[in-house]
Amino acid sequence: MNLTITDVRLTPILVADPPLLNTQGVHQPYTPRLIVEVETADGVTGVGETYGDTRYLELARPFAERLTGRQVSDLNGLFTIADDVAVDGSQVSGAVDVGGLRGVQTADKLRLSVVSGFEVACLDALGKALGLPVHALLGGKVRDSVEYSAYLFYKWAAHPEGVAAEEDDWGAALDPDGIVAQARKFTERYGFTSFKLKGGVFPPQEEIAAVRALAAAFPGHPLRLDPNGAWSVETSLAVAKELGDVLEYLEDPALGTPAMARVAAGTDVPLATNMCVTTFAEIKEAFARDAVQVVLSDHHYWGGLRNTQHLAAVCRTFGVGVSMHSNTHLGISLAAMTHVASTVPNLHHACDSHYPWQSEDVLTERLRFEGGRVAVGDRPGLGVELDRDRLRFLHRRWLADEGTLRDRDDAAAMRAAEPGWSVPPAPRW
Repeated sequence: MNLTITDVRLTPILVADPPLLNTQGVHQPYTPRLIVEVETADGVTGVGETYGDTRYLELARPFAERLTGRQVSDLNGLFTIADDVAVDGSQVSGAVDVGGLRGVQTADKLRLSVVSGFEVACLDALGKALGLPVHALLGGKVRDSVEYSAYLFYKWAAHPEGVAAEEDDWGAALDPDGIVAQARKFTERYGFTSFKLKGGVFPPQEEIAAVRALAAAFPGHPLRLDPNGAWSVETSLAVAKELGDVLEYLEDPALGTPAMARVAAGTDVPLATNMCVTTFAEIKEAFARDAVQVVLSDHHYWGGLRNTQHLAAVCRTFGVGVSMHSNTHLGISLAAMTHVASTVPNLHHACDSHYPWQSEDVLTERLRFEGGRVAVGDRPGLGVELDRDRLRFLHRRWLADEGTLRDRDDAAAMRAAEPGWSVPPAPRW
């Protein structure tokens, strides 16, 4: 068995995205993703997926060049490569990046997001070579299926007139009735039993009304609300007081660990985050101040599946809950999420997933939700197969783009409908 990496292929693509609203603006009609393939001397190919924005591509290309000739099993070496590849730190702000909705954006985090795509590809190839599923390489699964939550969004019926985009059949959701109707569709189509609403779009009282409507329509079901740090501490506490009897947790109501700590001190509603704890360095302050009670991991942020396990172990040590965050992603990432989630003993909350919103994929067969859960596969590697015709099609779309969509920019997308739009300052309310 020859596990030497002989070829690495990077394929940036643009995938269709519906007009989903958040505090920054609205999703663009197409979102960039990067598909990573590593091939061994024996002809085994593993696949990974991560962000496809320009800054990630600029780091992924030299990373790929240094990967050739190494062993696909040398997972620790991926971090050595990342350290060796020069990154212009001035390109990445050290401040909280509300615009990107990805928490604190730093050069180190950029490296980890790139490493994650290569790590998943290497694990997929290694699993195929050994005849083992990825969860076995991670120590073995503790559950046979992973629960996911319906990810509800305020949404326009379509992208602005004159903007080229794919059609969807979800319709608009701009008030409590629209959100409840959307939740019913999620339940009918996928069987979800818990619901998360992306907030920070309308004044808090309107979003409180939407959560109340969900609670009435789905009594006893877990509910979450995530305004992406759009509220002040005072507003966060007021919302927590009004919804404390129905929320499973409140996610990132205020921006940054100090503000979250103040909110946590004033409410019994658990606070979750994927913004103020996104690297190991941020754990100490957040846990010491009891700022968060649930960390929403994201293997893209944290440097891969093994780091996700490390994070879960740290959370377990300090009595902090753990679940999973999601951004726009395809089936490769969902498969990776499902494999690692199946190995985490202390996973007590349904994971997030954008996947139902994505009408396009690069797989020959889409992953399925049944009863709101994804079954943990036992086929070698991730258990998925690339559809090369679809990959080429989505890459041609990326090639044809003149650069306007190669970096996600929800504010720019909003200006297509509201020319004077700018990202609201935080806190928005």
